[in-house]
Amino acid sequence: MTTSNVRAPLKVYWQPGCSSCLKTKEFLIANGVEFESINVLEDEKGFKELEALGVRLVPIVARGKDWANGAVFRDVARVAGFEWGGHEMLAPAEMVARINVILSAAHRFTRQIAEDSLDTMLPGRPRSYRQLAFHIFQIPEVFLNRVEHDAPYTYESLISHLPPDLETKDDLLNYGAGVQSRLNAWWETAGRETDFDQPGKVYYGDVTLHEVLERTAWHSGQHTRQLMLALEKLGTAPVQPLTDADFAGLPMPKNIWDNEKTWD
Repeated sequence: MTTSNVRAPLKVYWQPGCSSCLKTKEFLIANGVEFESINVLEDEKGFKELEALGVRLVPIVARGKDWANGAVFRDVARVAGFEWGGHEMLAPAEMVARINVILSAAHRFTRQIAEDSLDTMLPGRPRSYRQLAFHIFQIPEVFLNRVEHDAPYTYESLISHLPPDLETKDDLLNYGAGVQSRLNAWWETAGRETDFDQPGKVYYGDVTLHEVLERTAWHSGQHTRQLMLALEKLGTAPVQPLTDADFAGLPMPKNIWDNEKTWD
């Protein structure tokens, strides 16, 4: 076989605790696709290879110079070399109901974490429990900024850098409650009349607003599952833990933390 006939290997660039990274890997595995797994936090050449592609984020699926953001499965399937027919999505009203259950749970679980434990770091990931809780509420806030103010939906807007005014646990809880109230106020007014077939206008690919709302639901949901795990590791049983029924109809990852790295 000549060199010109040999396809470049498929590579997946990821980091632990990244919900989209995990879903991307599970998607390829479920479709029987082999790939080279590159944890960019442990493999120093990972980010250099991404920079060569002109990107500085994960998850990325690449074959040679052809790449796709792992958040859009039809693009991932194209790069991997197979067709994907998509999946059935819940109606927007059902998604908003799921998000409400998730945010209420995240608020409940955050309240259970002692103030002096909030800065415990996640395993193999430079993110604290405090930042994880913030990120859960931040995800729907970025969605709301997009639909209410047409604000840019960027990768940077979802990086869990805590604002300086969120100093205490109560600050964090008030922020989360405010985001949830804002979500419901939007839904009861403009939300119900929104055209969810319109372009999502997000950084990770060509998707509809319906797909962005779905991602908002399962993305916050996945990190809330991780928050439950954090409580368990602190020796605290989550109050009213979420179950599979609470995520029914959402494309949740099978694993909670990662399929390669354990929480411990």
